[in-house]
Amino acid sequence: MTASQATRAHSFNAAAAQYAANRPSYPPALFDAIEHLAGRPLQGARVADIGAGTGIATALLAARGADVLAVEPGDGMAVEFRRAHPGLPIVRGNGNELPLATASADLLTYAQAWHWTEPARSVPEALRVLRPGGALALWWNTTDLDVPWQAAQAGRLERHFGIRREVDRTGNGAPTALADPTGALDFTRRHVRWSRPVTIDTHLANIGSHSMFLVQSEERREAILGDERDQLLAAFPEGIVEETYVVDLLVATNS
Repeated sequence: MTASQATRAHSFNAAAAQYAANRPSYPPALFDAIEHLAGRPLQGARVADIGAGTGIATALLAARGADVLAVEPGDGMAVEFRRAHPGLPIVRGNGNELPLATASADLLTYAQAWHWTEPARSVPEALRVLRPGGALALWWNTTDLDVPWQAAQAGRLERHFGIRREVDRTGNGAPTALADPTGALDFTRRHVRWSRPVTIDTHLANIGSHSMFLVQSEERREAILGDERDQLLAAFPEGIVEETYVVDLLVATNS
């Protein structure tokens, strides 16, 4: 991980409460797809949720009956996790060096987290920790750019930050080779589309909790988000937007 990537990864710790309150969740259909591709139910499965953050995915896995352990490297995120989910176990660690025993998990999950790992290290670690026949599931909520207002906003943010999105504009996601440059994993991909209505304030707090915002100065963050508020209120004067996502899911089994 480069210095700039490390800075972005650590930026979440100061915004953990904002992250927990405003980031989107995941739809039940995602977990149906994980069970199908993993070839077993989550009920009773030994699951480690890596890069668990504030526990959005961990809590949903537990609600499906999984015996789930969260693994989280960040101080602030771990504090927020423990506050929100006092009944769920959490240990400190990261995907490049998992604090887990060999062949101890039926399923490893990375919700919005695999891109913070170094696959040359995290792939062998996943294969070490998974039992034979166990599965690795990676997923990301990606903005559905078939929705005109979301595509327009993405374009504005690209111009503000001088970046290109990591997923293409068809919503099909990055090539699986980027998830595993080693070629050791044979991923199957699924897409799950869903949406949620939120206030413009919640939407702005959501996008403002992304690392590209968190590493900016407060003045620049406020300027960009203020411009977005004006754009959205002009289009949605009632103050409600429908955030539409395509969950990009990759699942590979440890054969």
